[in-house]
Amino acid sequence: VKYFHSFQAVASSSNEETSSLVVGCVLPSTHSAQQLKEIREVCYEGKNRKIQLSWIPQARASGDQTVFSVCKEDSQIFSVSTDSTVKIWHIQDQCCLFTADPIVSGIHGNVSACSYSPAMRSLYVAADCIAVLPLMLRSKHHSRITVSHDEAVMCCGYSKEFRQVVSCSEGSVVKVWDFDTGRQVFEFTATPDLTTITCMTFDLKGRRLITGGTKGCLKVWNFNSGQCLKTLKKEGKCHPVSDCIFLEVQGFFYVVAVGGDRRIDIYSDVPEDLYHVQRPQPSWKDDLKNGHKEGILSVVQCPPSLLATGSYNGEIIVWNVASGSINCRFVGPLAAKEQNTEGLDTSVPSMVFIKNLKVLQLSPTTALLTPGVKGWVNLWDVLGGRKLVSSFKVSKFQQKITKLSIADKTTLLYAADRIGYIYIYNMETFDPEQRSPRAEHFWRAHTGSITSLQIVTSDQVVLTSSTDRTVRLWSAQGEFIDIRRDFKSWSHQRTFGQPEMWSVQIPSSWTHPGVPYEVLIDPLSMPHHDILKRKSHLSIAISSDVTETDRGELKTL
Repeated sequence: VKYFHSFQAVASSSNEETSSLVVGCVLPSTHSAQQLKEIREVCYEGKNRKIQLSWIPQARASGDQTVFSVCKEDSQIFSVSTDSTVKIWHIQDQCCLFTADPIVSGIHGNVSACSYSPAMRSLYVAADCIAVLPLMLRSKHHSRITVSHDEAVMCCGYSKEFRQVVSCSEGSVVKVWDFDTGRQVFEFTATPDLTTITCMTFDLKGRRLITGGTKGCLKVWNFNSGQCLKTLKKEGKCHPVSDCIFLEVQGFFYVVAVGGDRRIDIYSDVPEDLYHVQRPQPSWKDDLKNGHKEGILSVVQCPPSLLATGSYNGEIIVWNVASGSINCRFVGPLAAKEQNTEGLDTSVPSMVFIKNLKVLQLSPTTALLTPGVKGWVNLWDVLGGRKLVSSFKVSKFQQKITKLSIADKTTLLYAADRIGYIYIYNMETFDPEQRSPRAEHFWRAHTGSITSLQIVTSDQVVLTSSTDRTVRLWSAQGEFIDIRRDFKSWSHQRTFGQPEMWSVQIPSSWTHPGVPYEVLIDPLSMPHHDILKRKSHLSIAISSDVTETDRGELKTL
């Protein structure tokens, strides 16, 4: 409670939802001195002493006060800022629980209204269109579940120089793990201002860590000491960074960042530069004039001079880095042909180049693979015809492909989807006429969306991270273990953060059976069995159009 002399009013707040904040004028009283004296006596003597006041407090008239009500669901408050960022706050702990990026959440334009539905446990945000943000509560720890972080893992990567794995969580906690044993060697909080880390990369030697965040800046770290070496930031208003890479062009080194401002930001990498804050180079003219119309989600390089960027609306632009000009432009086939794309996720969260790919009788070319809609992947010819070569189905549950990766010096494509499955395809034997090619292997790696997917070729393992709070290693060649007749083909795995140490070079040190407990018990991991053929509301909700052929293939997890 506080009295404001400037407008002679008292403001008071409480935990009551219907009167969270009340601002009202002070009522006139002819016996104010006597009233104040009696109040002082009550306070001095103690609250338990019963004193009969000579006056009765009067309730204000409705015109003398303004009452603000703040709805509090499950001790949480939702707030939406002018830049359309949504945050969830915990009332008692007075901390931010979650930050929703407007691009990823599908909030386009200026927000005009928002409403929370307790029945649907969803926040509805009205802008150019209505975005629905369902509230998913974090599951409680099970005694048999091992996690690497306390929050969702946003990204991870492998440093060849130190043979270490670095992972970054939603709370911007950076952990450094020993790759050979899985032991945690260091931990630090990257952003004291509570900025969420959204992406990361290493310099070419793997000695420095570069992270991007929701506040629009990048930071260069010594990740073995937690020291911030430099901040890369644009002038003026900053938008969230979605992706960043480190690249070499004609002997010079650069950090490239993309995000919500729809521009490609390029920072020269000069380690000897002692300026703590560094600005980007001027934007390419072609980028300013003919660049993306929506926020950019991903960026990937094809040495020596090609760079591809993918946006939220499905547009892909291939650039010539040396000249800064557009080489070609693609739009996903389903997004372009279907008249009604409402509800379809056309975004391009990941891309990968394949050099010297030979498809059918065509001469070897440079191809670009990008996620399409409903779990499909699109194959583009970048140099030859600059056209779409093929679209093929990858996710058996028609879930969005979130990450793509190619093993070095091979044509093995690794694709990860939103519900934690990893699929392996051999692009050397790929038939572009086949709409649903058979995967070499596939298995359930996580129960949440996969946020990082990297093949460590030197050790023939796959490094993954997920929103399920885990960072894991998997055998890259599809080395499987028969656990029981109906639960086949799980690959060896290790989770960073588990109490037992391992040796990457000794497969016998990897836990058997190699199935994470939470993956094993998850409904989407169930094998094909007669007793499971009966329809349930859950299976219908997950996929109403999974064919019998797909169900047969799902015996391999």
